[in-house]
Amino acid sequence: MDKVVIIMPAYKEAVNIKKMIPELFDNIFPKIEKAQMHLLVMNDFGPDGKDDGTGDIVKDYQRKYENLHLVEHEKQGLGWAYVRGMKYAVEKLQADAVMEMDADGQHPPRFVKPMVDAYLNGADYVVGSRYIPGGSIPKEWGASRKAMSYFGNLFIRMVWLKFSLHDVTTGFRLTKVKGVLDKIDLENLRELERFAYKVDLLYQSIKNAKKIKEVPLEFAPRIEEKSKFNKKEMIATFKTAIILGIKDKQKFIKFGTVGFIGYLVNASGLFLFTKAEAPGWLAWAGSTELAIISNFIINNLWTFKEQKITGLKKWISKFLQFNLTSIGALLIQTIFGSFSDHLFGSQYRQLALPFIIVFLVLPYNYFMYNVVIWKAWKLKGKKKNS
Repeated sequence: MDKVVIIMPAYKEAVNIKKMIPELFDNIFPKIEKAQMHLLVMNDFGPDGKDDGTGDIVKDYQRKYENLHLVEHEKQGLGWAYVRGMKYAVEKLQADAVMEMDADGQHPPRFVKPMVDAYLNGADYVVGSRYIPGGSIPKEWGASRKAMSYFGNLFIRMVWLKFSLHDVTTGFRLTKVKGVLDKIDLENLRELERFAYKVDLLYQSIKNAKKIKEVPLEFAPRIEEKSKFNKKEMIATFKTAIILGIKDKQKFIKFGTVGFIGYLVNASGLFLFTKAEAPGWLAWAGSTELAIISNFIINNLWTFKEQKITGLKKWISKFLQFNLTSIGALLIQTIFGSFSDHLFGSQYRQLALPFIIVFLVLPYNYFMYNVVIWKAWKLKGKKKNS
């Protein structure tokens, strides 16, 4: 039976945690029969070593609930509380999956079961989404906060080009440990002292996850006190999202640069073949093969250096595979190049070549390089289910 550990940071949450613990153990956990549920409270205290009684409340409940755990630490920030919690859950509790959940009631306990069910049904990353059918944000929020939430979320999705995922700022998430969480350098996530860390953690998780599932979440207002989210947190969140978005595009920029070099090689080869009065099919095919060789070498050393192919045997094998996948590019360029010759004449080859490469060859190559050769991506159909 899989062990799922809910990690619940708490800083001056005595009133809320007193209600949350019995609700989970008495009403929610008994309904989840196929997973062993645990709650790990990460209680932060001030520099004086004191809190508002949150720790004592948890300790009292530990006498009643066997799967209730407590870790206390001086306050460093929300992200650090989660990092410590995740490491403790994995190393000390041998968790198969961890769930991020607020103590303040904004993540209603009744949504824990659908999240765990999605995991048990094969998802290795589950997102509680406010922006899919069945999900919602609090009616009590003012128009400005509703707009900030909705358009802020939309902005990040646009920056990341992640339109299949509908809620990228949610904090209610379940992550499988093996293959997802264990691949993340938790201590080096961005903005760990702020809410913005959540954006980086989600960004890393969706890159690792093979199957993602969004589950509706009716986000609730805090049970007690005011929200701790403010303008500084919002700015930090947007900044983190933009940095990650730019970082994510670096590979495509490199790919485009290598593609331009390949274009120069291609154009030079085409010029030489044409000057030598080679048949049209040979000119187009020969120049394309020269570009293929250039693209493989430079992409392996630069664009995909994190997945760099090493070892002579593997290098030769991958180069042959690269040529096989590049047959598609060869056919695209040869067919459309020959068609261009037929329509406009061979004297316009240098004008036709950029259009063929940019709009046909480059998209094909980028897909094949990421999915087949260096395997930086996984097929979308196998990766997501939202």
